[in-house]
Amino acid sequence: QVHLVESGGGSVQAGGSLRLSCAASENTYRMGWFRQAPGKEREGVAGIDGYGRTMYADSVKGRCTISRDYAKNTLYLQMNSLKPEDTAMYYCAADARSGWWALDRDYYIYWGQGTQVTVSS
Repeated sequence: QVHLVESGGGSVQAGGSLRLSCAASENTYRMGWFRQAPGKEREGVAGIDGYGRTMYADSVKGRCTISRDYAKNTLYLQMNSLKPEDTAMYYCAADARSGWWALDRDYYIYWGQGTQVTVSS
């Protein structure tokens, strides 16, 4: 069982920045960030694997950067130029399986409790 704890969420104005962190109990092959707004499906935001390959949702490309610190067992999501439509609960996800993957919930087994991001206009 991998435990994930997110932090770094908060309330910001449009155009602002936030850095989300996810402390993991151990490193896993792939990790990612997902978000869920009220009344909407949980969607992938960004993912990274053990080779450093990354994937981003089209809606955040150019504004968000995912990274990980293996020494600290921590995943990050730097979010810039935030928009009101970025408002959501953000979840960290992880999976130990290697091989091909996608930014989809089916490719992640372990989930954190989430951290709220609210962007006001």
